[in-house]
Amino acid sequence: MPAESEKKFLTNPDNFTDVSRGDPKPHSLKGEALVKARLTPETWRLEIVSDGSTELEKPRKLEDSTAIDLPALQDLGKKHALRFLKAMQCLNIAQPLGQGLWEGVPLREVLRLAGKVNNVRRVYWWGYHNDDPKQLFQSSLGYNQVMETPPWDLPVFVAYRLNGEPISLVRGGPVRMVVPWAHGFKSIKWLRRVTLTNDFKANDTYANANNDPDSYLKTMARIDDGPEAFKAGERVAMTGVAMVGWSGLKRVEYWLRPDSGTHGTLAADDPAWRAAKWEACRIEPAPDDWGGRLPDGVLPKDVWGFDREKGRPKEWPMRFSVARWTVTLTGLAPGAYEFRVRSVDLNGFAQPEPRPYPKSGRNEIQYKPIVVMA
Repeated sequence: MPAESEKKFLTNPDNFTDVSRGDPKPHSLKGEALVKARLTPETWRLEIVSDGSTELEKPRKLEDSTAIDLPALQDLGKKHALRFLKAMQCLNIAQPLGQGLWEGVPLREVLRLAGKVNNVRRVYWWGYHNDDPKQLFQSSLGYNQVMETPPWDLPVFVAYRLNGEPISLVRGGPVRMVVPWAHGFKSIKWLRRVTLTNDFKANDTYANANNDPDSYLKTMARIDDGPEAFKAGERVAMTGVAMVGWSGLKRVEYWLRPDSGTHGTLAADDPAWRAAKWEACRIEPAPDDWGGRLPDGVLPKDVWGFDREKGRPKEWPMRFSVARWTVTLTGLAPGAYEFRVRSVDLNGFAQPEPRPYPKSGRNEIQYKPIVVMA
């Protein structure tokens, strides 16, 4: 079970799993190489261009010095800034990789700096990795998804702050894209260019046979690392996080049964699933102290989804963020047990439904062994 100091809802930007691509990795660059890559606050620039299939009234290019710099982006934020909580998660890793308070400007407002557009269906963006075209890392969305986000939902946005501070190079700064509902590969780091196209096909780096390039985050529960052996009569405290996906979170449940001798292996069609007795876990309330590096650990009141007067979430758990769950097991007789946990979303679908296939994100039900010693 994690220590109290590790239970903060905002992840320390310097303490996370690095899943960056590139050789060398961009955050390893130093000195002149960093300047050449335009990855310092002073040299960062963002181009907005066409691939030739659509028309832009005022393209923003490096060659004519019209590309957007960081002060211009921050100035746009004086009117259109957005703050909200998002947990990052890799498409191929079930455990959330950390949660932060991101701040930036909706991409739609940035695109308006390029003036009127014609014949556009899709928006691509890519970030710096190195000068090898084979390592180009890009992602995209339909133009409608970028420009017409419903007022009750979160827009795609261009982020320049994390937990109240400039985004560090290791987290994709000075500027990165953030797509609230998507896995991490959509939130491209080291952002450098946005391209508008009339092409209707998704051509993301992850658009291959192994992945679904337009997957929304899935609702699912994960178990914290911690002790697996306990003394008889001892209270067994189990904790973890629930990733709150597109369909929200209704509850978290656990299933405890005697060890079956298969080291946790349980086929999807095993009759044991139908006979399982799932019990409710407790979902912890929204915290008073969010952790991170914010003054006193308190979030600003203008965070998306928060009540401006009370400074508290309007609903909890919040979509696209994480919530913590706990359960205390008592009265366990000596022996070996299998502990499993699952989420149930607001539609009533129990994990791994309604999308059990891993191509749209890993969400298998997790198993943990427990041994109670006499």
